[in-house]
Amino acid sequence: SVPCAPLVPCPTGTGYAPVLARRLGQSGATVTFTNLGIPGAVVNAELLALSATVGSGAPADMVRTSLPLVPATSTLVTVFAGGNDANAIAAAAQAGLGGANVASYVDTQVGVFGTGFQALVEGVRARAPGARVVVVNLPNLAGLPYAASFPSLRQRSLQRASVGMTTQVINRMAAVGIPVIDLMCDARVYERVHLSSDGFHPSDAGYALLAESLYQVSVSGMSSPASTCPQMHVVPPL
Repeated sequence: SVPCAPLVPCPTGTGYAPVLARRLGQSGATVTFTNLGIPGAVVNAELLALSATVGSGAPADMVRTSLPLVPATSTLVTVFAGGNDANAIAAAAQAGLGGANVASYVDTQVGVFGTGFQALVEGVRARAPGARVVVVNLPNLAGLPYAASFPSLRQRSLQRASVGMTTQVINRMAAVGIPVIDLMCDARVYERVHLSSDGFHPSDAGYALLAESLYQVSVSGMSSPASTCPQMHVVPPL
């Protein structure tokens, strides 16, 4: 309900990042908050081009726009990426860009996301070597209300994309010591109270839930995602 523009102080913001910053400050930490989130952004140039092709309207990619602005003195960096990418991939599949083998097309685009996500995380670690990096995986977007009216092909493509990004890319960060906040298998994430009126973005309550999970990891250490859960299969597979 109180959005924050990139690089602008936002002391009353209700997105997860400013809520987390306030929570850390309340615990006694000295906090300098830098918001590098760009509404609608995708992870890399390739998915930015795909977004333009299908008219999704992504304004920027994180690797080229957000990454160069990460402060070298950062001690905690959170990365929550992929929702806009999955939407672009599903829209492309629905538009016929996947040809006859839609599953293979979606998997290829998940690989493109993986390359970008890896570059983003490695870039953060290189720019801010003293920072703890925490990543957030995706829920199964096909299980959120905004997707309920989508055609079947788009729903199934959205599921394959978001579950693939989570299991094949984001969750694998845990193997190299990066904590992963598990939205995919958290049943609370899919509850209407935790979603905004558009049925896609979290509500204030949803962002507060994410901020609290990030706070607990920031003070306690690792967080590993589940390997499987019912939420990974809410529509028939491609």
